[in-house]
Amino acid sequence: MEPPEWSAVADLSGSPLVGGQMETLIGYRDWLASEAIKYGAIGPQEPGRLDRRHIGDSLLFSLLLDQNTLEVWDLGSGAGLPGIPLAIIRPQTHFVLIDRSQSRVDLLRRLIRILELDNVVVVHQDVFDLDQEIGCVVSRAAIPPDRAYPLVSKLIQPGGTAIFGGSWSSTPQYQGWETLEVGSEVLDQPVWLLIMRRR
Repeated sequence: MEPPEWSAVADLSGSPLVGGQMETLIGYRDWLASEAIKYGAIGPQEPGRLDRRHIGDSLLFSLLLDQNTLEVWDLGSGAGLPGIPLAIIRPQTHFVLIDRSQSRVDLLRRLIRILELDNVVVVHQDVFDLDQEIGCVVSRAAIPPDRAYPLVSKLIQPGGTAIFGGSWSSTPQYQGWETLEVGSEVLDQPVWLLIMRRR
């Protein structure tokens, strides 16, 4: 079954689903519901929330990704959220999925072979040990924004952007972050994204 909200979010972001992208997203959802749960990358209570809470929510990050962005780092990628959905709809962008868990890294490497994603690599590293600069980082429910602030402040290049998401029930407020609210008309509930732009 094709979730209509995926197409709606992709259209809204300026990256409409083309070719086999919907089928690849469905393949990813199937993997989340089977292997990711089996090996503990997401919780066993999540299958009913994959379409909106996980994949749809991850696609919302594309609203803030510049169309000319060449590379994005996904910090604490876990089961590939938000990096994998974004890589599917943004094939011209290179995504680096970073996680400190070797078992999750192994799962993600298997996943990108299954989905045949040639714009994704997986790196086994603690994100707090990163010392390079990058133009764009994303992260979803992996690092509390207040703890992440000093990390991303040093990681993003001048003119760069960090986009963070989480499971918030009301408007999040963190010093140093801007907040974008996406109304309930998109995913049936409001979703908030935090943005940091380095001047």
